[in-house]
Amino acid sequence: MSNSSTTTETPPSRPDDAALSHGLKQRHLSMIALGGVIGAGLFVGSGAGIAAAGPSIVVAYTLSGLLVMLVMRMLGEMSAAHPSSGSFSAHAERAIGPWAGFTAGWAFWVLLCTAVGLEGIGAAQIVHGWLPGTPEWAWVALFMVVFCGTNLAAVKNFGEFEFWFAALKVGAISLFLVLGVLAITGVLPGTDSPGASHLSDFLPNGGNGLIIGLLASVFAYGGLETVTIAAAESENPVKGVASAVRTAMWRIALFYIGSMAVIVTLVPWDSPEVVEKGPYVAALDELGIPGAGQLMNVVVLVALLSAMNANIYGASRIGYSLVERGQGPKALGRVSGGVPRVAVLVSSLFGFGCVLLSYWRPDDVFSWLLNMIGAVILVVWIFVAVSQLRLRRQLEREAPEKLVVRMWGFPWLTWVALAGMAAVFVLMAREPDTRVQLYSTGAMTLALAAVGYARQRRRSAAGGHG
Repeated sequence: MSNSSTTTETPPSRPDDAALSHGLKQRHLSMIALGGVIGAGLFVGSGAGIAAAGPSIVVAYTLSGLLVMLVMRMLGEMSAAHPSSGSFSAHAERAIGPWAGFTAGWAFWVLLCTAVGLEGIGAAQIVHGWLPGTPEWAWVALFMVVFCGTNLAAVKNFGEFEFWFAALKVGAISLFLVLGVLAITGVLPGTDSPGASHLSDFLPNGGNGLIIGLLASVFAYGGLETVTIAAAESENPVKGVASAVRTAMWRIALFYIGSMAVIVTLVPWDSPEVVEKGPYVAALDELGIPGAGQLMNVVVLVALLSAMNANIYGASRIGYSLVERGQGPKALGRVSGGVPRVAVLVSSLFGFGCVLLSYWRPDDVFSWLLNMIGAVILVVWIFVAVSQLRLRRQLEREAPEKLVVRMWGFPWLTWVALAGMAAVFVLMAREPDTRVQLYSTGAMTLALAAVGYARQRRRSAAGGHG
């Protein structure tokens, strides 16, 4: 056990952070934190959740939002104490062992790279709808080249892109909330307040509908972790991550739970438009605002492009950090101009490969890949919680001054979060659609853990002989 702790314990001034640029400003980090919350999953994916859960989708988003707040607080505590571009992967290695860092890191890398491809496909479909004569693959290729290019340049370019993308998303959703509240209160000209008429059938599909809504909401929150990866490249990593995590609560409450409440109050939950057009477009159409649908499509396009940009960034930094810790091919660790350019290129190529698979093998290889990453975010959250349980005790003993951000109600709320994650796994096993994802993600996680453990044993044996 002592041998494991000596191999995983690393000084706070990590070599990976020293090699990378520190070009992200506080305003970049704040907007990355905000923008990470507002993804395409919220704008588009929430429609299926509303169709299943009805008005109780507000309860589903509140429950999963509370779980995410706890995870972010734990991650914030560890990232403020040990800022690292490896984020939870580096914390898992420090707390549990190299195999855990390897497993969490590479599983998340596959998730981010695949997500880049999915977002590219979604964005291309929107533009193809505007310009039907143009091929979708050409748009995907263009987006991949643009965001691979921005990430190959200085990190401040990535930060600047994300700043303006996030500003547009925040502005759009804030305007939506204001218009929605005005309509609900009967103040908006030309609209009649629906009152609580759409909320009377609160649980239309019973507990089962709520469970489907809950599972949809859990995965809509993915993307928040990017801010703890980006914090390592900010001007003041400790202050940056502390500030971003502390504002997570009101962001989640306002953007997710608030907008779900507005939508189900304005639009009948069983309206086919909620799924066909997306819940936000359906709500704006209900208000009779001209051109609202196309405007929302622009916002969804921006959300998809923003996620592509952020996921190429996150994947390259996670990959780079793994290599720096001896957990991957050394070529990925090359840094020039403060940017891990090989890691950026490989992450982008993997994403583009996913796009090609979606055209060539949509029914087998691509669907298998989607199932494989279906529950990765939950696996990552479990590693976060277990790492925090172990590292908090160590920090209290060895460096209490580093506890700039503290997990609430430690250790009880950490255990509550773990119980919540276990409950989500059980719910996934009950639903046929999510059961396949659970088993596929489980198989990938076990395979990575086996490889990681074998590598750890081999390195340990080599070190022992030396």
